[in-house]
Formats: sequence, structure tokens, C-alpha cells
Amino acid sequence: MALQSFATRLGPHERAAAWRALGEQQLDVLVVGGGVTGAGVALDAATRGLRTGLVEARDFASGTSSRSSKLFHGGLRYLEQLDIGLVREALRERELMLTRLAPHLVRPVSFLYPLTHHAWERPYVAAGLALYDQLGGARSVPRQKHLTRRGALQRFPGLRQDALVGAVQYYDAQADDARHTFTVVRTAAHYGAVVRSSTEVVEMLREADRVVGAVVRDVETGQTQQVRAKVVVNATGVWTDDLQRLAGGRGRFRVRASKGVHLVVHRDRIAGEVGLILRTEKSVLFVIPWGQRWIIGTTDTDWTHDLAHPAATAADIDYVLEHVNAVLSTPITRDDVLGVYAGLRPLLAGEDADTSQLSREHAVARPQPGLVSVAGGKYTTYRVMAADAVDAAAADLGTGVPPSVTEHVPLVGAEGFAAMRNLTGELAREHGLPTWRVEHLLGRYGSLLGEVLELGRDDPSLLEPVPSAQAYLRAELRYAATHEAALHLDDVLARRTRMSIETRHRGVDAAQEAARLVGDVLGWDGDTVAAEVASYTARVTAERRSQQLDDDAASDAARREAPESRPGLRHVTATR
Repeated sequence: MALQSFATRLGPHERAAAWRALGEQQLDVLVVGGGVTGAGVALDAATRGLRTGLVEARDFASGTSSRSSKLFHGGLRYLEQLDIGLVREALRERELMLTRLAPHLVRPVSFLYPLTHHAWERPYVAAGLALYDQLGGARSVPRQKHLTRRGALQRFPGLRQDALVGAVQYYDAQADDARHTFTVVRTAAHYGAVVRSSTEVVEMLREADRVVGAVVRDVETGQTQQVRAKVVVNATGVWTDDLQRLAGGRGRFRVRASKGVHLVVHRDRIAGEVGLILRTEKSVLFVIPWGQRWIIGTTDTDWTHDLAHPAATAADIDYVLEHVNAVLSTPITRDDVLGVYAGLRPLLAGEDADTSQLSREHAVARPQPGLVSVAGGKYTTYRVMAADAVDAAAADLGTGVPPSVTEHVPLVGAEGFAAMRNLTGELAREHGLPTWRVEHLLGRYGSLLGEVLELGRDDPSLLEPVPSAQAYLRAELRYAATHEAALHLDDVLARRTRMSIETRHRGVDAAQEAARLVGDVLGWDGDTVAAEVASYTARVTAERRSQQLDDDAASDAARREAPESRPGLRHVTATR
């Protein structure tokens, strides 16, 4: 398929063209689900030369893929469980992201592993991390370094002295998960995939016992149309079972939703230069450097309520605070918390609830002709999951499907990134921006930065920061609508930027200005602007209320009081 003439731009014009293309083309592969796995499947299929479509009922990355720990990592706890294959696979993906596929988005991050026992613990941890380094190649990140208690406290002065006897420093990598997912989507579009958000699958098309496509509904307008495809790939994460039921028949696996809650606090609330990984009675807790903030999490509890909007409870927040404060010399309080977010991990389960929980392993199945399901796994290994799913789809595509090439396909913004980084000073002078600002923008857009800055040529005010969230330029908000498929304020404030978790006002103070900047692009009139601001404000109010309640049911009910940002959608409750 020839490259689309609009390359990576995903604005209103391209959205309209995508709707026409979905109805007119006979696709090879229709991917349902716009998280990182579905985006990865679309990219994998498109780069194999397959006619590919990708639809998402809400916003790209609106589920789990914007609510993770934001790490590309092998997973030390999986190494301890002797799941060496999974760790090796994940560390290989980490290396690919750092060096070839997304060096503009993924960067190294250092962690301390505090030691609490003399004698036996250091050699035990050292052996594990040596294997971790060896499996990952450690080519792009330094190997482990052993520290005395004094050395550890120099790197993390905020630790209580009695919380450790020493430490080991090691490296992993991190990225803004939502931005990375958008970039995978845009890369798929660059290679010819037809991609569209706010496009819900409402029915599966069947001929005899075969799935031959789907009926999709434009959530914004209510229009429906048929999309014909040789194979449909179900990459809907925690919605996997729901789509399988829509297709009829039985799936080969079930997906259980596990809630993970993270807190965001300002960087000055914890004295440290590196991250922390802490053992808990259930798993591990991360304290992750995130620009001028820390991300602290996570929890791991079953969730049986609204799949689109998992709610963090007061008990979840207290759990995280209790465990991190156990090692901090100056405890953090609820008043220190800027943002809270909850995401759902799609964990695999067998037919019987008591059978093996496969955790971060992923599975691919072809439950019926024309339908492939992929679920489980972890964010880091999305590319491998995607390749496995397209391999499974080959049974419905006939002979001649080329092998996956995505390990050789940099994401848009990666090509030319190194050169642009060397031109940081020149770019700063040309556009009248401080050098640090250009560096920050390069870490978000890579070599696509020129598209963002170009918006300021006709309107220099767009290169000024948003007053209530000065980490972002006004141009970035407008760019979200012109190039990044944002359709609602929620998309702009919660995912294209991260104001909803990074600012104390959680994006509310920027809502009016954001609506002004994107409104004319999206064709909003005054009433629509007012409705968008009111809807976003109601979302934040409901989230704050839900975080003051003690149990999932009450928090879920409070969160549901806010309207959907996409009014054409309904709340969907987990049935497991």
C-alpha cells in the first residue's frame, strides 16, 4: 500500500478520509483496540504490506496504555520467579527502543535497590542483577554498581538511615506511555494503515462460521458502516472477552482486570537523584523520577467495575503512602499528592478461575476463522505481541505474508533525532526559546519537533507556555488537534499532555485556554466549548471524590457521576 500523502498528520481532514477508506477498502487486517498492542499490530501488519485498519472506540491510549508505570524494563521480579525467557525478551525490546526504534521517547533511568540484610542479601541481589545485565546486553545502560549505606544516601538523601545497610544501583528505561503509543499509531499511519479513534465496533460480520469484518459506529456522529476484512485482530486488552462475545463462540483464554494505582508528587517532596525499587509483601513498589515529579506505585487488586474509568480509592492511596513512607526520612502526605491515576492490567486466566494465572505472559489465539485475539503481556513487549498476532493472522490471509520487520522500523520522530539534538542551540535561537525548552520538546516529538514549532510562525503567541502548566507550550495543545487525533479536551489534557496528573489543578485551570486553542480546528462553537470545559471539570471533580472513598464499589459509583467525554459511549462494567 502506498504511503498516505498526509504522512503522519492525524487531523480532522485525515479523520474524514479514514472513515471513507474504512467503508470503501477491502482490508487484509482490521485491528480493534488503540492501545499500544493494537497500535503495534497495525504497524506490524502495515509494514508487511498488508491493507490495514485500526479502530478505537475512545481515544488512542485511553486505557492501560496511558496509565502504566511508564517503564521499559525486564522486570526484576520475573527474574526472581525464574521467568528468564520473559525477562530476556523484555530487555531485548528495551535495547531496541533505546538504540533504534524510539531513542527520542525512551531514555535510561537509574534505580537503587536498597539492601536491608547484612551478608547474604548483597551477593544474592548481585547475582540476580548480573544476570539481568547479561540478558539485556547492558549496551545502552551501565551495569550494576554496589554502594555502601553512605554511598546510597548520597544518591538518595531522603531515605531513612535505618531503612538500608547498603544498596545496588542498576538501570532500566522509561517513556511517556501515552506519547509512545500515539507515535506507534502515527507510524502505522505513515506506512499506510487507516487509523481512527472514536470508532466503536458494534457488530461482527460473519459468513458461515467465519468472521469477515465488523460494523463500526462513529461515536461522534452515530453513523455506522461495514468494514470488510480478511481477519479481525482483537487487541482490546481488558475488553477482550467482550469483543469475543460479540463475535460469538468461546475464546481460548479469559482476561482478568487487575487495578494498579500510582501517585504523582512534586520532585522536591522527596530528596533523591535516582529511582527506588522497594519490596512489599505482595510485589514491588517503584519510586520513579518523572521530570520535575515522582511517580510512586503500584497496587495490584482485582477490579470488577467500569473498565473505562477505574477509580483509585482512599485505601489504595493509603497503601502506597504507607509503603513508601516506611523508608523515607520525611514522610509524604495526601497534601503532597499532585495526581493519582489508576490503570487496569489485562492478566490472563484459564477457563477455571483457579487455574494458572499467567501474569505478564501474553497469549495469541485464533478462536474461530477470521478472528485472532492477543492479550496479556506487558507494555515493554508490545512489539513481540504484535508480531505474534500478525503471524497467527496469516492462517486467514493465505500464503505470501512476509515476516515481521518492525525491529528495523524506527518510530516517526526517530529518524534525524540525533542530528536535531545537536542543533538544539540553533533551534532555540531561531524560535526564541530557551535551550532547556527545546531539549524538552525533542524528548516529546523527536524530529517531528519542526511541525510543532511551525505553528508559531503565523502566531508567535503559540510558542509561549501555558500559564497554568508552564511545562507545555500553547502550540502543543493546538498540535494535539491538528496532528495527533485529539477530539476532546480529555484527550488533550490527560494524554497529549499529562496535566491531569502533573498539576495540582489536574488540568482544570488550563481547560478554557485549551478549548480555545483546539476549538477552531475541531469546529467547536461556543456551546461546544462550554460543554467540553464542563465535561472535563466534572471528570476531575468525580475523580477527586472517588479518591476519598474507601472501597471499589463506592469509588466506582462516584467516578461514574461524571459524563463520558464521548457522549455516544456507555459505561462498561467488567463481568468477571
